[in-house]
Amino acid sequence: MSEFDDWVGRSQSVTDVLEPARSNALSVALGGEGGLKAGDSMPLLHHWLYFWDVKPPSGLGPDGHPAKGGFLPPVPLPRRMWAGGRLSFLKPLRLGAEVTRTSTITAVSEKTGRTGTLVFVTVRHELDAGEGVAVSEEQDLVYREPASAMLPAPVAAPAPAAPWVEQVDPNPVLLFRYSALTMNGHRIHYDRPYAMGEEAYPALVVHGPLQATLLIQLAARKLSAPITGFDFRGQQPAFDGVPLHVCGEPTAEGANLWTQQGEAKNMTATVRTKIA
Repeated sequence: MSEFDDWVGRSQSVTDVLEPARSNALSVALGGEGGLKAGDSMPLLHHWLYFWDVKPPSGLGPDGHPAKGGFLPPVPLPRRMWAGGRLSFLKPLRLGAEVTRTSTITAVSEKTGRTGTLVFVTVRHELDAGEGVAVSEEQDLVYREPASAMLPAPVAAPAPAAPWVEQVDPNPVLLFRYSALTMNGHRIHYDRPYAMGEEAYPALVVHGPLQATLLIQLAARKLSAPITGFDFRGQQPAFDGVPLHVCGEPTAEGANLWTQQGEAKNMTATVRTKIA
């Protein structure tokens, strides 16, 4: 029996208004035109801009995240990352709508990997604007031991050969703006001395959700059918200072997608355009 088994089944609900300015700000920050207004369909994955969990300074941990405990279990391992997730888009969410997100911890498990002890926490989110669940999502969070050595810095390389390829500059301004829009205080995304000195990264870390947003945005532009599902998983961190390639290829079910720096894939994903 895990010491965190009591957290499985815990649930909480929060309500927010999908205010258009926040979604427009991300659209423009990523090179879009904005112009979204109340009543428009919210771009996919923009729900991550809402439902902020704002804590006072006394409620923060040294890494900038909310202090451990509360809804999520107080896992003692110091490094926390968003490892991946699975989403089903059942109904459109409209900007300006009041939406309730109900979150439930569905699993907590401990594993041993090549980097040491890992604790995985899976959280299910259901978003409802009053007409039934519109988005169903599972998030996988992973807690890790302190780094034993600094990861190697990525090396720039030509764009990979893929049917769809776009290049993004994950510079500190973009990372700061995404952190601000999602109220993500994790210092690895904007505090270079902390990222390098405390968590042994070679540079600022590109947010996993930002990469996922770039991937689904690519698919939405390239595919003619509506996207009904999206699964993604982080493979290894991406960093600022080196171009990030956002890549994809169509499949019978939708598309395979990935981000890539140099020769390494950073995140892989699939989109579905029809319900299996």
